[in-house]
Amino acid sequence: MSDLDRVLATVDADLDASLERLFAFLRIPSISTDRAYADNCRQAGQWLVDDLAGLGLGAKLNDTPGHPIVTATSSLGAARRVLFYGHYDVQPVDPLNLWENPPFEPKIIEGPNGVKRIVARGSSDDKGQVMTFVEACRAYLKVTGTLPVDVTIMVEGEEENGSGNLPPFLETHKNELKADVALVCDTSMWDAKTPAITVSLRGLMHDEIVVTCANRDLHSGYYGGAAANPLHVLSKIIAAVHGPDGHIAIPGFYDGVVEPPDAVKAQWEALGMTAESFLGPIGLSQPIGETGRSLIEMTTSRPTFEVNGLWGGYIGEGAKTVIPSIATAKISCRLVAGQDPIHIRDAVRAFFRAHLPTDCSVEFLAGDGSPAVAVSHDNPNLAKASAALADEWGKPAVVIGAGGSIPIVGHFKKTLGQDALMIGFALDDDRIHSPNEKYDLASFHKGIRSWVRILAALAN
Repeated sequence: MSDLDRVLATVDADLDASLERLFAFLRIPSISTDRAYADNCRQAGQWLVDDLAGLGLGAKLNDTPGHPIVTATSSLGAARRVLFYGHYDVQPVDPLNLWENPPFEPKIIEGPNGVKRIVARGSSDDKGQVMTFVEACRAYLKVTGTLPVDVTIMVEGEEENGSGNLPPFLETHKNELKADVALVCDTSMWDAKTPAITVSLRGLMHDEIVVTCANRDLHSGYYGGAAANPLHVLSKIIAAVHGPDGHIAIPGFYDGVVEPPDAVKAQWEALGMTAESFLGPIGLSQPIGETGRSLIEMTTSRPTFEVNGLWGGYIGEGAKTVIPSIATAKISCRLVAGQDPIHIRDAVRAFFRAHLPTDCSVEFLAGDGSPAVAVSHDNPNLAKASAALADEWGKPAVVIGAGGSIPIVGHFKKTLGQDALMIGFALDDDRIHSPNEKYDLASFHKGIRSWVRILAALAN
């Protein structure tokens, strides 16, 4: 047997012991958003430090103004080094009465079709995912006494609370955190049998737009039909943002946007995402995005303009026949690689100014943003990790983008100059942040085996 085969066999043989360690970790109620659990957060960090130190790694609990950050480093002289990121903090458990079992008393239960599930708060987000990587390292060290690559592990305790202390920690420790590639485990598979690597995250620009017309609220009987209504004005401009084909009509909005390779688009099409499967569960039937774009493109590789809130005038009980003087909208734009948030902010503001009627004025109160993050599709680390996942799961890994944002990935790129491969084994039905959170036993077991293969592949 090769070293790889022997390590994989050890993972299988030691699964029960791996679960015991995971369960011990899950029993610690490390809720980062509630100060009452500060000691438990520290306890969870220390538990992980002790476990990593037991592997012979240089492990440390690093204090911050909030919850501590765990770091652990191997120094085996390998040719390459990876930086692995996860978090040990968890969401609050409310409403507690909806849990079928106590949230910090992990159990394995049998779900539909006999699928075994680990049920506990943090099982999927993110303790179970963190331990897949730790257990892969444990198996390598047990069998070979070494690792294919040197590893730096960083596990924070404030991801569920904004990660406020992580950026300064990265800046202070950037030299010791340098690696050839970063690995982020806080993501999902495409489905229960199809692994995925997330290589892009959309950025964000949000703004608050305030339109003023008259110098005071007006009686709608006396002024109605003659005086400009800011709710009408704002609504009309917003309606003009999208053309009939779903294309965003703001000049310069698509500057810098690059099309995904044809091979990637073909892979997305082959996944068979339909309006019925994606929109049906939320009570919708037809996508409203750009004509000719697949649903995956609409939600991951194309920029968006959305209205998050629109208000003005009287919204209390009963009637008040008034024309308001002021109307406000909150908007957000999801951005893709190549787009500059400041350029998009300025383009959006110019569009609203250009469409403003005489006598009306507009001001903008926010304009914050962050750029998208993307790994090149020809990145050699991506090809190696994809091949390793295909070996474990028996089918190619889907290379996908995510519509949302994971701030740490942007910080890795900005502060450390490192690309990140986002590889996780969660599923869409894991109920993260909800009662009865679960992590399939197969996700945990094959997740460990997947990291074993990925570490071997990245060594070359």
